[in-house]
Amino acid sequence: QVQLVESGGGLVQAGDSLRLSCKASTRTYAMAWFRQAPGKEREFLLAVTGSDNYRYQADSVKDRFAISRANAENTLYLQMNSLEPDDTAVYYCAAKRNFGEGNRKESLWYDAWGQGTQVTVAS
Repeated sequence: QVQLVESGGGLVQAGDSLRLSCKASTRTYAMAWFRQAPGKEREFLLAVTGSDNYRYQADSVKDRFAISRANAENTLYLQMNSLEPDDTAVYYCAAKRNFGEGNRKESLWYDAWGQGTQVTVAS
């Protein structure tokens, strides 16, 4: 069982930047970031897969958010720039331990989740 621990959330002002981290307890094939705003469904943001960190991204954040992974440290990062009040949500880290077929943008494809970290963007 993979354990994931997120950190880095908080309260920021519109236009600010923030970096989230997610530490995995072991090596994983894929890791991703999702978010869930109040009253909305969980939304895919970005993912990396494989040892070459191939990236998947949602169109809604491709110009402002970036994902990276330090493979040697089993740590995933989410760099968020030009934050907007609509970015307010709980941000979740997800991981899939081993390679498998399926849609990397679907939450059900992942088999481990972090506890989430709150990001609040004030206008």
